[in-house]
Amino acid sequence: MSESLGIVDYVVLALYFGAIITISIVIARRQITGEDFFLAGRSMRGRTLSLSIMANQASAVSLVGAPAFVALQANGGLKWLQYELALPIAMLLVIALLLPALRSVAGASIYEFAERRFGRGTRRLLASIFLLSRGLATGVILYAAALVVAPVLEISLTTAIAITGLFSVVYCILGGIVADIWSDIVQLAVLWIGVIVSGFYIVAHAGLGVIEAIPLDRTRTIVADSLGVTDGNSFALLPMLVGGVILYMSYYACDQTQGQRLLAASSDGEARSALLLNGLLRFPLVLTYCCFGLLLAGLLQVDPAFAARMAGQPADSVVPTFMIAYLPVGLRGLLLAAILAAAMSSLDSALNSLAAVTLDDIAGADSTRQSASLGRLMTLAWGISAILSALVFARAETGILVLITQLGSIFYGPMLAVFLLGAMTRGVDGRAASIALLFGLAVNLAAARFATGMSPLWWNVIGFATAAAGALVFTRVPHWIPAFDIPRRQSLVLGGAAAVMLIIVALLPPLVALVAAT
Repeated sequence: MSESLGIVDYVVLALYFGAIITISIVIARRQITGEDFFLAGRSMRGRTLSLSIMANQASAVSLVGAPAFVALQANGGLKWLQYELALPIAMLLVIALLLPALRSVAGASIYEFAERRFGRGTRRLLASIFLLSRGLATGVILYAAALVVAPVLEISLTTAIAITGLFSVVYCILGGIVADIWSDIVQLAVLWIGVIVSGFYIVAHAGLGVIEAIPLDRTRTIVADSLGVTDGNSFALLPMLVGGVILYMSYYACDQTQGQRLLAASSDGEARSALLLNGLLRFPLVLTYCCFGLLLAGLLQVDPAFAARMAGQPADSVVPTFMIAYLPVGLRGLLLAAILAAAMSSLDSALNSLAAVTLDDIAGADSTRQSASLGRLMTLAWGISAILSALVFARAETGILVLITQLGSIFYGPMLAVFLLGAMTRGVDGRAASIALLFGLAVNLAAARFATGMSPLWWNVIGFATAAAGALVFTRVPHWIPAFDIPRRQSLVLGGAAAVMLIIVALLPPLVALVAAT
């Protein structure tokens, strides 16, 4: 089998890229003001936003890193699904505790809420932390995509980073957040179909024996015999559940990439709908690419040639190696398009949000009152920064899924503490909030440096707790605001979803064993 892309592969890629650019060009004609470019005129429906948010979540880090984690990563396997059990809980808490505060801002930045509550200094501090954390994470996402593009196109990793990054910048500059949202939906369809088709091809080509050959240690889902505090078990149930709730709450409510989409909703009800649907639909997507990882684990056992190609290679190379050595012409182009779709769906939202925060929170220029041209210029600057950041991460030896989790876990807990204190208390001032935020970050960095046996997901809990406690220590008399809207319908739906997810996760190992036995 040829290991180069064929004509059909290039046709698939051309159709995908053509669709994305066409969407951007058509929408670009309507982008006149900053509010159009950054907030879509505050006109988006919840269903549309939920699909866009899902596409953001399914980055190239997920599509490359998750199958690698399940198939090959040390201490990996299906235990990653424990993380998803935290999502419905986090969505309900965001809807009840934080969404009203986020939707109260008038501009394009969610950190405007921090200024109204704590003052300009706290707003800029939160914005600066977002720019640092999201700027670094964007580099990881771009690097993950380049890991696949480079060997498939037979170009250097540096060139692959530059090509992928520049294309993402171009269509993001053209259409703004509206183009980002609609292209995200196209990209979600492409990546989901690409993974499903590739999985079916493995079974069709290698036979059901590939399922029988899946190592049992890779099918374990629940790790309840460890706390992940000192034993080096980064993916035990408790840190993934508790730390996951804090990380997800912060990501969806305190990270501009997702918060900006909630601001773009046409109403509070549409914003709630976006979060509710994301809490229901994300799990099937994650389950899809984790099962793809299981099939890759089985393929490594039954296909000596594929196993030989992976010998001595890092785990993160399993998907690109599979594409090159195993997939036929046509499917190779489809899976490559899926991975590029995953990368660009995350890159576009990050670049648009980084530009909005730079203008609103750092420069002090209300982005919604500026011309769209200024937003495009700032997006270009952050695109160049992402490319440079990806080149740095290309030298790292840590798995990309672990790397992105570590980055988020350092920053998200303290940021969530400040937002919750702003929404739930009166009396905590900007000085207390800022000191507590920096204190939480310092404690997390110390844990990362010295607590080497601790799961990084505990950093979310530690950072959140220390920041919240620190703020209260510096406050004379905090006054709690008890009145929060806990919607009954969303509670029942998301609570039921969490129960169903738990049942599925618990039954997966015996189900895989049963299929293998028959």
